[in-house]
Amino acid sequence: MIIIARHKVEITGINTSEIKVLTDKEKETLFKRLKKGDAKARDLLAEGNLKLVLSILKKYQNKTDNMDDLFQIGCVGLMKAIDNFDLKHGVKFSTYAVPLILGEIRRYLRDNSNLRISRSIKDLAYKILKTKEEYFMDTGKEMTNDEVCKILNVEEIDVIVALDAMKDPVSMFEPIYNNGGDTIYLEDQIENNKEKASNWDITISLGDAIKSLKEKEKKIITERFLIGKTQMEIAEEIGISQAQVSRLEKGGIENIKKKIL
Repeated sequence: MIIIARHKVEITGINTSEIKVLTDKEKETLFKRLKKGDAKARDLLAEGNLKLVLSILKKYQNKTDNMDDLFQIGCVGLMKAIDNFDLKHGVKFSTYAVPLILGEIRRYLRDNSNLRISRSIKDLAYKILKTKEEYFMDTGKEMTNDEVCKILNVEEIDVIVALDAMKDPVSMFEPIYNNGGDTIYLEDQIENNKEKASNWDITISLGDAIKSLKEKEKKIITERFLIGKTQMEIAEEIGISQAQVSRLEKGGIENIKKKIL
């Protein structure tokens, strides 16, 4: 069993704070040994990077009940990174390994998700991810969408749609901002079409009410509240006093209220 607590992580009852964390120099030495065929070096690299997998798992502790499986999947990604890493990449091993570990975990979660995605989109997404992964393994660099399009002979929009479709679902109650005060959740940023639809009757009634006004009232209301002119500007435009504009404006508003309330 895996236990992820605030300050420590345990695997099957073993406190991972006791697991050795390799220094960059030790990793470099072990990778040189591995390249010469030292199988023991591979095991030591795996053991010395378990905390990298566990640090990534913390992000997913609220997204799945089966953390044991997720840990195993993360280790698959770690071993893939160890087997394909080359010191010539010129990057730290952790920088190289994280995308591969994340890729394995996300692939597992997608395959076991209740969210259904069309087979054609899923197949294209897997091809894109496989192409990007192979490129990353060979070069240690991320592949651009333009490069993917050329290799797979697909349109960029297809790449974007496929990759977006495979992203992890996000809860509407996911906090997206907190500055120490009130928390803003994702649902707060989503347009409420139901509420918007329920206001259509008010919008239609308001339009009909404005149409029923006398010409001067209609002109004043329109220019005051839609265009934003002042009473003085309207008074000069139609050749009456500001006091008359004010009276016509109030009268027009009262007539509108009678129509829609």
